[in-house]
Amino acid sequence: MTGDVAVLGAGMHPWGKWGRSFVEYGTAAARTALADAGLDWRDVTSVVGADTVRGGYPGYVAGATFAKALGWQGARVTSVYAACASGAQAVSTARTQILAGLADVVLVVGADAAPKGFFRPAGGDRPDDPDWLRFRVLGATNPAYFGLYARRRMALHGDTLEDFARVKVKNAAAGTLNPNARYRKTVSAEEVAASAVVADPLRLLDICATSDGGAALVLTSMEFARRRGVRDPVRIRAVSTVTPTYPTTVPDLPDIATDSAAGAEPQGPGFRASIARAAYEEAGIGPEDLSLAEVYDLSTALELQWYEDLGLCDAGEGAKLLRDGATALGGRIPVNVSGGLASFGEAVPAQAIAQVCELTWQLRGAAGDRQVEGARVGVTANQGLFGHGSSVVAVR
Repeated sequence: MTGDVAVLGAGMHPWGKWGRSFVEYGTAAARTALADAGLDWRDVTSVVGADTVRGGYPGYVAGATFAKALGWQGARVTSVYAACASGAQAVSTARTQILAGLADVVLVVGADAAPKGFFRPAGGDRPDDPDWLRFRVLGATNPAYFGLYARRRMALHGDTLEDFARVKVKNAAAGTLNPNARYRKTVSAEEVAASAVVADPLRLLDICATSDGGAALVLTSMEFARRRGVRDPVRIRAVSTVTPTYPTTVPDLPDIATDSAAGAEPQGPGFRASIARAAYEEAGIGPEDLSLAEVYDLSTALELQWYEDLGLCDAGEGAKLLRDGATALGGRIPVNVSGGLASFGEAVPAQAIAQVCELTWQLRGAAGDRQVEGARVGVTANQGLFGHGSSVVAVR
């Protein structure tokens, strides 16, 4: 049995700060995706919703919430949560249902209505949650975490503030070409440098905003696509949601805490690199086969790290790849031609789905002024906390 499923429809609700319910954004995106697929809502046999913990109880049962909003018609419902990887986990669940023969047409939906300012753990005190501990005990909000990443790159690889600014300039330029982006304005390196310091060395324009938005996909079996007369659809070939690999799965904490000689060097690729490697292995491709990539640029420095983790260049060479223009539209391996989070902001359960929407339009040759010429293979990647990360490979 092939591992491919067809992407017949892709749709989004534009990102912004609209002040309305996430349900409205998700249903709008769903209807757009269904229209794109040429299907009626009653053709859908399963709905997989990516949860948003900020949406109250309806957000915790997003599959059922979207099914109710679209009109009950007997479809199976599933809801998934995996922090920033929720959308990709929803895609994985839908793909599994199709390949298992449980459904022919699956609607995948994610949407968020994010609060202004820094994300905070939802649901009260949670001392067993590393996010809660990081925020409350260490005082390390997400921008502080991003700042540590940036400092590490500066110390290890010699990255500069100018390199970080180049990422924002590139992605902002791409965002001007995307009608779904929240920010559609070019930004200069001087504007990045002049913006307020949030978490040294990162400035305000180095860090993505929080946003409202929605995204949806209509996934089908290859047989269903053929019956509908679609002979060469975009196909999802791999979805990776693997966990990290460590030298030992049972850490001996007392020994490690008291004897530095007991420490062991990590083996194999790091977590983010292992996510990409698993996706490549499942898809039977390598980074050399890619036409484009959509990655989680939560900060400008994190995008540079993704270049290396995806194997687009060797470790420490991300900034050089950027300076050479390889990751810009028209370059050897364009990254975030959608505009990325720099242009959208973060709507957590929707963004990984939005990444696949962008791959779909690019692989169809339907991305307009931001089209990557001859696009045939694309990859997405995102980083979520508590081991929730993901990578999706789409081909045509």
